[in-house]
Amino acid sequence: MLLAVAAGAGAQEYEAPGVEHNMPVFAPALKAKMTYPMAWSPAVKDLKAWREQGRAKVWEATLQQPDRTPFKAEVIAEEDRGSYVARQVVFNLTAMSRVRALLLVPKSAGRHPAMLMLHDHGGKFDIGKEKMIEPFGAADSVKHASAKAWADKHFSSRWPGDALAARGYVVLCADAVGWGDRGPLTGEQQQALASNFFNLGSSMAGNMALEDARAADFLASLPEVDTKRVATLGFSMGAFRAWQLGALSDKITAVIASNWMATTEGLMVPGSNQLRGSSAYQMMHPGLLRYLDHPDVASLAAPKPTLFFAGETDKLFPVASVRTAYAKMARVWQAYGAADKFEAIVRPGGHEFPREAQEHAYDWLDRQFGRP
Repeated sequence: MLLAVAAGAGAQEYEAPGVEHNMPVFAPALKAKMTYPMAWSPAVKDLKAWREQGRAKVWEATLQQPDRTPFKAEVIAEEDRGSYVARQVVFNLTAMSRVRALLLVPKSAGRHPAMLMLHDHGGKFDIGKEKMIEPFGAADSVKHASAKAWADKHFSSRWPGDALAARGYVVLCADAVGWGDRGPLTGEQQQALASNFFNLGSSMAGNMALEDARAADFLASLPEVDTKRVATLGFSMGAFRAWQLGALSDKITAVIASNWMATTEGLMVPGSNQLRGSSAYQMMHPGLLRYLDHPDVASLAAPKPTLFFAGETDKLFPVASVRTAYAKMARVWQAYGAADKFEAIVRPGGHEFPREAQEHAYDWLDRQFGRP
């Protein structure tokens, strides 16, 4: 059978081009299919079942298996920092990875509240844990200088972990794959690494989620830690990790997340950092957005005490989308009868976690944990 000749010279009724703004031109049709059927709605009557089903879906998307490898921790160095001690501790983060972490422990006796610090991305890979906890300066002056410059840029010239340890918290931070001891990665290498994780039947973002859950397990296992008061805190990518961990881990009892939250609709727009690829692989679980949006996943942490910060002029997270996500999450805490346990702040400024926000966060956490 002969094909019919199209009427009208030069008529174009086929797709060309196929890509715009790093998205397929049929992105609107794909977006229309993203209805987030597992998100909380007023129709949800059994909150426990909803949370369990949502958590199971997130774990499924990570492509990870449960890991209960003995930690076999060993302290390899120690440094006195006044009211607390800094330790370099080596332990089995998973069955596949034995890592070196930084651990801060108050000198006072008894069990203490604890904080798992989760570092950011920032396109800076030579340091990871050292972004949140001051490194041992004498051992590596170059690394210390790099970490100090990062603290100056994002944290009002101090390390958030050390500030919290001075308040009497046990603080832990480890490197994610590609940072610090486990790097350094480069921006270009990220995409190859992500692809090779998939080729190995795993996922870069999923491995990070598993490792964060295991780090929480390790922190809660320490004899100096009060297991009822174990929080997590992260900035930027670390904030994504923090609210995700709050959703996935029962060991985490409070969450502080600074500068990572918005709806997918608000992020997948021309000009958004999310469309550039690269770091997106660190926070992408294949297929998950067919079921749950970012605020939906974070809401699985309810009714745990949870505090969010956003910068009003943060170019990475459009403030209108941030507010929409916050409102969506607030309704879930309200459904639990725990509206007072959820706080979301849009503060002046950009992509940073400055001293005043840190102090607000630490005061808030003290109140949640019943500390004076």
